[in-house]
Amino acid sequence: MLSRKNKLLLLKLLSLFSVVRGYNILMIALAQYLASIYILSPDLPLRKVVFDLNLFIIVLASALVIASGYIINNFYDAEKDLINKPRKSMLDRLVSQRFKLTTYFVLNFLAVFAASYVSFRAVLFFSAYIFGIWFYSHKLKRVPFLGNFVSATLAISPFFAVFVYYKNFETVIFVHAIFLFLLILVREMIKDLENLTGDMAQNYRTIPIIYGARTSKIGITLLILLTLLPSLLLIVNFDVGHMYLYFIGCNVLLLISLVLLWRSTSKKDYVLLHNILKFIIIVGVFSILLIDVDLILNRFRQWNII
Repeated sequence: MLSRKNKLLLLKLLSLFSVVRGYNILMIALAQYLASIYILSPDLPLRKVVFDLNLFIIVLASALVIASGYIINNFYDAEKDLINKPRKSMLDRLVSQRFKLTTYFVLNFLAVFAASYVSFRAVLFFSAYIFGIWFYSHKLKRVPFLGNFVSATLAISPFFAVFVYYKNFETVIFVHAIFLFLLILVREMIKDLENLTGDMAQNYRTIPIIYGARTSKIGITLLILLTLLPSLLLIVNFDVGHMYLYFIGCNVLLLISLVLLWRSTSKKDYVLLHNILKFIIIVGVFSILLIDVDLILNRFRQWNII
């Protein structure tokens, strides 16, 4: 049996994990590695990519900055989250605001320090990334649409860091990036509808608050239709291996989401839509493996798994 002190420590660790959304960070790190192997450097040997120290440090620095970003975002949204996410908010509050801020500065320092091993440009990139996240959380989040746009941009920035590292400027990579950006932007717009009550209480100026839910739905509809374009381009014009199956399934889910969007009237409905978008993004990470199935099978054969 755990002592009361150990139970409290465990709860605080869970609280910190909840604040930094550790599961999201692990998923982003995995996505960075898979994108590096299958999209950004497909001609390099697998071992050379996986054991590249510079790539590891870029992924590590990204994880540290993202974790600090979740902390500062949680710090500014503490009151709003009490309304929108009461259960999660109660868990998050087990860690003091002072400890969160201390952790925020420590993580940012470690990220920049780690980036200094790669290059001075990496230091500049992650310093700008840190500032961008803070400025978004402090100011831009309250600006209609611009806040959503910046949030989506910040979300794909870790992939931009890896993209610059490999200096791969093929068109297919830009199409992948546009698809992911639009997908995240749709999710951000749906979150505004989901968090309407808390945003109104804290005087946030989001699209559904200023222009109404109908206008917000029209904007989301246009973005979903726009997201279908890069998806169709990746299926028809580019060699994405068996990942075309993912894009077909993605298009079907997006069209279903479109129907559900116009039928949605409550927070529960918008949470469902948010989860569908989150599911599409998570499945997309693992679907990168479908770009080159032979690479996986050959690796399994080498390890005598099959």
